Amino acid sequence: MRTRTFGFHLVAGGLAVLWLLPILLVLTTSVRSFSDIASNGLGALPSSFSLDGFGQAWGEGGGGHAMLNSLLVTIPTVFLALLLSSAAAFALSRYEIPFRRTIILVMLAGNLLPPQILLVPVAKLAELLGIYDTLTALIVVQVGFGLGFYTFVLQGFMRSIPGEIQQAALIDGAGVAQIFWRIILPMTRPALAALGALAFTWTFNDLLWSITVLRTGTVMPVTPALLGLQGQYVSNWNVIAAGSVIAAVPTVAVFLRFQKHFISGLAIGAIK
Repeated sequence: MRTRTFGFHLVAGGLAVLWLLPILLVLTTSVRSFSDIASNGLGALPSSFSLDGFGQAWGEGGGGHAMLNSLLVTIPTVFLALLLSSAAAFALSRYEIPFRRTIILVMLAGNLLPPQILLVPVAKLAELLGIYDTLTALIVVQVGFGLGFYTFVLQGFMRSIPGEIQQAALIDGAGVAQIFWRIILPMTRPALAALGALAFTWTFNDLLWSITVLRTGTVMPVTPALLGLQGQYVSNWNVIAAGSVIAAVPTVAVFLRFQKHFISGLAIGAIK
């Protein structure tokens, strides 16, 4: 047993080190000066400390404006997606709707389609609706493609809530809207927190749909803006690394903030 435990920790520790090495490289590169990297190489130990790369990536590189665009897309997307999916999940899980199982299967099947085959239709539809190259188009696309998965997960969670709770609320005179807002939705908070963290990460880090429905650089979110940053600062690895660190900060902060709810939501979902 001791040998097995030691072997497990050795393998797990080695995998953890391999996983952390690229992150450590990006962090150390972001705080090195350009002259240090040019003289000693990218893989050398840092001999300088400078935050100029962050200033260039945030200001001249347009990281600040791109970050604002990402937040303007991500926050409404997460709010609308969870609101609409929770309402749909409530109806599908608590009421006998005709073809309920078919609706759920269609929602699930929609998430199995490769998004690459829908790039051209989505771009053409955005042009026909007159919202192409706007943040509104990106919000609509993100909400539409995430709605099926969120509804599928939430309806499974809501179905595990005892029906006696809803019946007691009906006896007390509560309506459908009151049952949803005051009883079912608060009890679904762990699942909503877990899905909210995932939705924020997926939407904020999205690249495919951003370059599909957006064209102008001034409306690009932070992830596609990193591509422009690499083209603008080809050899300035400290600026590119600093831009990557800036882009990663919001998602890391959201995960750390909702870490407890995220883990509890996954645990409850696994038990039920």
